[in-house]
Amino acid sequence: MSKNKFPPKPKYDPDTGPVYLYGIHTVRAALDNPRRQKRELLVTPNALMRLKESGPVAGVKQRETTPRELDKLLGSEAVHQGVALEVEPVSRFGLNDIDPLRLIVVLDQVTDPHNVGAILRTSCAFGADALITTQRYAPRETGVMAKAASGALDLVPLIEVRNLGDTLELLKTRGMRVVGFDSEAAAPLAPRTGDEALAIVLGAEGKGLRQRTRELCDEMVRLDMPGPIKSLNVSNAAAIALFAATSARAK
Repeated sequence: MSKNKFPPKPKYDPDTGPVYLYGIHTVRAALDNPRRQKRELLVTPNALMRLKESGPVAGVKQRETTPRELDKLLGSEAVHQGVALEVEPVSRFGLNDIDPLRLIVVLDQVTDPHNVGAILRTSCAFGADALITTQRYAPRETGVMAKAASGALDLVPLIEVRNLGDTLELLKTRGMRVVGFDSEAAAPLAPRTGDEALAIVLGAEGKGLRQRTRELCDEMVRLDMPGPIKSLNVSNAAAIALFAATSARAK
C-alpha cells in the first residue's frame, strides 16, 4: 500500500462527484459484494487491520491515508472510522432478477438519503427480498445513504423503476398483495396472520403516497399511535410495518 505518495484528493460533491463509501461495516459489505466495482481503498493502518480481521482486501487498489485527510475529503461530519472506498454505484436489479418474491418494500418518491439508507437496513434485518424506488425523486447513492444502511446497500437488491404504477401492477400479477400506508386510512395496521406475499408501500413524509399509488394498493392501513405525537419518520414506520408483516412468519 502506498504511503501518501499522492496529494490529498479535493473534497468531493456527493451530488455530482464519485461515490465514496465509508465506515468499517459499510466498506466491508462493499468489498464482499462481487457485483460492486471498486476503484480505490483509502485507509489508515489501524482501519486496514480491522478490515483484514473480517475478510480479505486483496484485489483492490489501496492508498494509505490519515483521519485528517479523510475529514478533508468527506467532510468533518462523516463518521468514516479511518476508511473510505471509491466505488461505482451499486448494480441495480430488475424484478425479473428476484424470484421468488415474498416481501418487497416500495418507496414512493422518498428522497432523503438518511431515510432510504435506514429503510434498507431495516429491510435487510427483516429479510425483505428487495427495495424498490422511483427513478425520479429518489436520492443518488452516496456515502450518507450507505452509512445509514450499515452495509445493507450491498446486501438488499435495489430496484429503480420508471413507472411505479406499472410496477405495482406487475407485482400483483406475481401474486403479491400491495399494502399502502397512509395516516388517514380507515383500517389500522395489524400483524399479518398468514404467509401471503406482501409489497409494503411507503410515501414521503408530509406528502405521503400519491393518489395513483393509493388507487393501486389492494388495501390501505394506518399506524395507530396513542401518544401526543401522531406521525413517525418514514424509516421508523417501515420498521413497524415490516415487523407486523413478518411476525407470523417468525413464529
